[in-house]
Amino acid sequence: MKILFIGDIVGSVGRKALKEVLPILKARHQPTMIIANGENAAAGRGITKQIAKEMFDMGIHGITLGNHTWDQKEIFDFIDDERRMVRPANFPEGTPGLGWTTIKANGKELVIINIQGRTFLPPLDCPFQTVDYILEQLDHRDRFILVDFHAEATSEKISMGWHLDGKVSVVVGTHTHVQSHDERVLPQGTAYVTDVGMVGPRDGVLGMEKTAVLQRFRTSLPVRFVVDEGKWHFHAVLIDVDEQTGFSKSIQLVRLFEDEFIMS
Repeated sequence: MKILFIGDIVGSVGRKALKEVLPILKARHQPTMIIANGENAAAGRGITKQIAKEMFDMGIHGITLGNHTWDQKEIFDFIDDERRMVRPANFPEGTPGLGWTTIKANGKELVIINIQGRTFLPPLDCPFQTVDYILEQLDHRDRFILVDFHAEATSEKISMGWHLDGKVSVVVGTHTHVQSHDERVLPQGTAYVTDVGMVGPRDGVLGMEKTAVLQRFRTSLPVRFVVDEGKWHFHAVLIDVDEQTGFSKSIQLVRLFEDEFIMS
């Protein structure tokens, strides 16, 4: 099984990049499953039903979210009905939506779990205990499992990778929008990367217009951030998972730029 996981899609520039790049990646790598983090897809904050539909129509099989899940109020109108979308599972019990789900595509099944970190982010239930509880609920036949750990601190993400080594197929970090170059298959077979990166404006600050961000840092005064306009960059990872064991054989970074496609 080949899994293509696409980093945080940011605003209209990110959606434009997705539309241009995804057909090329599909033709080149023929992934079995395509999963993307969409929590910044609507103007950098949250996701709408229309944007989710556009992503699914492009061939994305599952969408993960994060700390901006609730920023678009219409999310409450459709999240309970959309079985291909997951929000962090460690939100309190009774929160709308799913924390994990099973995606079916190309004759295969993939469990996707969304977890949010607690370091430098709003406090939620323990991400480590939450993911352990979910794994206990899965059927023993669920061999292919991907965890999107949406977290700020690299130490918390790396700890989650070690915690889940040998328990799941893949642990990908999202949220910080900067692709880390520590991709590896851990000793017991779990593919890991601290952060997949983002899909969106290349010359802003994490996708936001840089002048406003600089003003905020220089003055400490409140400033309204908006998604930058400009050329895009596209970050993802491609994971090759063993069909028999459910553990990963390799993980490869994908780094593409609007004017110069580069695969690393």
